[in-house]
Amino acid sequence: MQYGAESAVVVDLTKRLGLALGMNSVECSLNFNAITLTTICDERCITTTRDTINQSINVNLLVQIQQIVNKTEDTVDESPISREKLTDFTTSAFDELDKTVYPPLLVAVFVGTSCAAFAHLNGGSWSITAVTFIAGLVAMLTRIYLSKHHFNPFITAIVTAFIASLIGATTYYFDIGNNADIAVASSVLLLIPSFPLINSLSDILKGYVNIGVGRAVFTYMLTFSACVGIVMALVLLRIQHWGF
Repeated sequence: MQYGAESAVVVDLTKRLGLALGMNSVECSLNFNAITLTTICDERCITTTRDTINQSINVNLLVQIQQIVNKTEDTVDESPISREKLTDFTTSAFDELDKTVYPPLLVAVFVGTSCAAFAHLNGGSWSITAVTFIAGLVAMLTRIYLSKHHFNPFITAIVTAFIASLIGATTYYFDIGNNADIAVASSVLLLIPSFPLINSLSDILKGYVNIGVGRAVFTYMLTFSACVGIVMALVLLRIQHWGF
C-alpha cells in the first residue's frame, strides 16, 4: 500500500500469503492511510491495524513482494514443511527486500530529458528544449530533496511547480526560442500524478470505492497544488498572457 499497489493486489496477496502460512481465514480491510488485518488460526482470532505511510512509487518492491508470496505457495505445494520454518523463511525474505533506488541525480537527468522531449515534440526549438531540460532537472532535484525531508506532499508540489515555472518562464524575459509557452508547460509535466490517478480509477471499478475516492482526491489536490505553484511564478514575473 505504501508504494502504490492496487487495492485488489494488496488484498489478494495478503489472503494468499496467510493461507499459505497455515491460517484458516484471512480478512483484509483497507483505508487510505491504514490497513486492518484479521486472521483466524486454530480457533484464535487476531486483528491488527497498521498505518500506511505514503512513500514514493516503487514497482520493484511490489514485484519482489509478489515473488515472495509465489515462492511461499510453491514451497507449500512442492514439499511438506513445518509452519514455523515456513514462517521464518517468509519473514527473512521480507527482511531482505531490496529497497535500493536510483541516485537522485540520475532520476533528475531522466526526468529533465522526458520534459525536454515533450517540449521538442510540441514544436519547441533546441533552445526551448534546453531550458525545459534544466527546469525539469532542477525541479526534480527539489522534489526529491523536499520528499526526503518529509515535507507535506502538497507543499512539495507547490514549491516544485513554482521553481519549474520560474526557470521555464525565463524564456519570456530573455526572448529564448520560438515559443516560450512550450517551455513553461513542459517544465511541470513531472508533477502529473498519472500512476495514482490510474490506481484510483482501478480501485473504484474493482469495488474498493472508499480508497479509490481517497486516492482520487489526493491526486486532484496534488494537481491543484501544482497549479498554485505555477500561478505564483507567473504572478511574480507578471506574465499575464501565458497559454497556448
